Amino acid sequence: MADSIHWFDTIDSTNTRLLADQAGLPDRTVYAALFQTAGRGQKGNRWESRPGENLTFSFLLKPDGIPAREQFILSQVVALGLIDFLRGEGVAASIKWPNDIYVGDRKICGTLIEPTLSGGRVSAAVAGIGLNLNQRDFDPSLPNPTSLGLVTGRRYDVKETLPRVLAPIFARCDKLGSPYARNGYDAEYLACLYRRGEWREFEEMPATDVPTEQRSGRRIQARILGIDPEARLLLEHRDGTLHPYGSKEIKYII
Repeated sequence: MADSIHWFDTIDSTNTRLLADQAGLPDRTVYAALFQTAGRGQKGNRWESRPGENLTFSFLLKPDGIPAREQFILSQVVALGLIDFLRGEGVAASIKWPNDIYVGDRKICGTLIEPTLSGGRVSAAVAGIGLNLNQRDFDPSLPNPTSLGLVTGRRYDVKETLPRVLAPIFARCDKLGSPYARNGYDAEYLACLYRRGEWREFEEMPATDVPTEQRSGRRIQARILGIDPEARLLLEHRDGTLHPYGSKEIKYII
């Protein structure tokens, strides 16, 4: 695995660079950086990380013809692999749909999956991951961050930890073509889903290109029942009606 990891002291974005280079690279090539000047997260957000303190990396997947309509399985694979790694460190974590990783009510990891489609299938995908490893102090504008070091009280070697994070993710990638993958990963993902089945407050977001965290909408009481066939979050409202939401259409109140 070490031969496939390419470290950069500084880079704009590992996802951006790997997407640009992907055509000439083999499956599971990894770009990792001690510092990103333009790290990207979900919903158009930036990913903030102090230089050298956390894991910021991307890896290339060239899956064997996953249909475009089933591409959410790649998010499941990455999220479940990260849960596996954290469990190995003695940390119980959950998946905040679609693919953030939480410890309790605090975000420890964010991911960004960017697929390349060809002929109705996923020909390649770049998965970007930001895992808070050693950082203790965070920008006060961030609502609820934490790090592995804060949770465990230990300090981690960034470069030594990366292969240990990748191993369980790649182990799950190995099963993508197996009979287990579709139903098995669905069941595991739902079992790990943050706040599933709990009556909580959410905010329905108006349609706009403004990042979710900068918008305001109508607050509702609802509970998460699961994910619909289009990978939308399925909420039951207090009146018993079911409503599916895309990632830019609903906001958790934490």
